[in-house]
Amino acid sequence: MAERICEGQVALVTGASQGGTGTAIAVRLAAEGAKVAVTARTVAGLEETRSRIEELGGECLVLPLDLSDPASDRAGLVAATEDAFGPLDILVNNAAVNGYVPFTEVTPQDLDRNLQVNLWAPWELMKAAVPGMRERGRGWVLNLTSFAAELPPGPPFPTNKPATGGFQYGASKAALNRLTVAAASECHGQSIAVNALTPQAAIATPALVKAGWIKGSMFEPLETMAEAALALCSGDPNVLTGRIAFSLQLLLELGRPVRGLDGGDLVEGWQPEDLPAVIAGQEQNLAESGWPDAYTFGRVHSPRP
Repeated sequence: MAERICEGQVALVTGASQGGTGTAIAVRLAAEGAKVAVTARTVAGLEETRSRIEELGGECLVLPLDLSDPASDRAGLVAATEDAFGPLDILVNNAAVNGYVPFTEVTPQDLDRNLQVNLWAPWELMKAAVPGMRERGRGWVLNLTSFAAELPPGPPFPTNKPATGGFQYGASKAALNRLTVAAASECHGQSIAVNALTPQAAIATPALVKAGWIKGSMFEPLETMAEAALALCSGDPNVLTGRIAFSLQLLLELGRPVRGLDGGDLVEGWQPEDLPAVIAGQEQNLAESGWPDAYTFGRVHSPRP
């Protein structure tokens, strides 16, 4: 049996109760030998995640918590994980709140909820986790972010949702990106990696598939996100750090095979040799909505003189 790359490590994954990205990352880490604590509001969903991990022979701790509540003991999740499993090696901040409405319709409550879940909770958890990682000289922090954090070109402006109605979600994720790079710079040379991971397009979560939102080329499977997350949670922390990485582009760059969530079979159609065509198709789709060269990340708002 091949050596599992997270053998003996401990991970905490937020937002792992809906069978989506958080669940997929938790299961993939467990398949590679990590003991995994999972947190979210929905106990039943967390228990389902635990069952999937235990079916693989892994260990899972369920820690129900409402990350949108600033009065909850968000930082205490790290201590609870360590009490059960030992020192924390991997922190994955996946939990998120989104919502696309015009900025004039965003309420203070809407904005606060986005910021609490998407920025404050990751920040508090990182502050709780990093000191121990520094003492031990090892750690990986991964923040899940979004294309909505990117600045759209214009005028004329794109007509798709990341460019329109994305203020509250995009602003919170842009702040998370800045936190990620700041923490990476402050932890560099200490064998602690801090990265952010963005889906190249919509993730085919069970909820989106059921709602009929996964159409055409603008999607990727849960397996590619989980594999990219695993890469960022197991790479050389002094080299692979400070990234605002896009999932498919990262897998292509690393030439990384994409396996099922159990770490077994390769996922057909989503291997490195398949990805250039997928990325090109997604970029063309964005161009047709008025967002050309979307994955080159040019900053036309402040041209160099």
